[in-house]
Amino acid sequence: MSVIRIAKLQKNYGALRPLRILDLAVAEGERVSLGGLDGPAAEILVNLVTGATLPDEGTVETFGASTADITDGDAWLASLDRFGIVSGRAVLLEGSTLQQNLALPFTLELDPVPPAVATQVAALAAECGIAPDHLPRLGGELPAHLRARTHLARALALNPQVLLVEHPTADVDEAERPALARDFAAAMQGRRSAALILTLDVEFAESVAHRSLALQPATGALVPWKAKRGWFR
Repeated sequence: MSVIRIAKLQKNYGALRPLRILDLAVAEGERVSLGGLDGPAAEILVNLVTGATLPDEGTVETFGASTADITDGDAWLASLDRFGIVSGRAVLLEGSTLQQNLALPFTLELDPVPPAVATQVAALAAECGIAPDHLPRLGGELPAHLRARTHLARALALNPQVLLVEHPTADVDEAERPALARDFAAAMQGRRSAALILTLDVEFAESVAHRSLALQPATGALVPWKAKRGWFR
């Protein structure tokens, strides 16, 4: 069964050309990366998949149902529980600790974090490659690779069926990216979540996804995406 199915999609969003995707399917438990979308296009695609916006043409189906068929606000909000969104657009409380930021999906009691929630947070942090000594650090002091792991951890906290990942390495130093890719892949494999990973980083895509595709913006066609490797790679 496809958890995401997109067919003959076209969506105008103020760019030079509309977002077009001819055919994309993501199966249960499958991780698919998609290159060729900049930040605004990635945000629009996430909104299309979650039903926050509707296509101008074509169809977007999630879990076998068209997003256009969700006409009730409560039903739409309930449908969002199936998704975890990993995005730099997500707000971190910069004056709160990393532990408190990771506790937010579980509780609003943050000062102090209740012991039972602290245990959940510690396990979630470890799952995403966040060492215990980072938990007291303030959100505003976190380097980009820790912020990316924090977004991943919060997206996974409530056990979504599908992860939607927007440009996770955009601000991350190149030297930190291989370890980040390993932690993303391990966390996703541990949960067996399906994922649609939107990235311009082909090495990250190859490390994390089962399939790596690149979008041809003019036509909407998807083609296999591979890193260009030199003689000694």
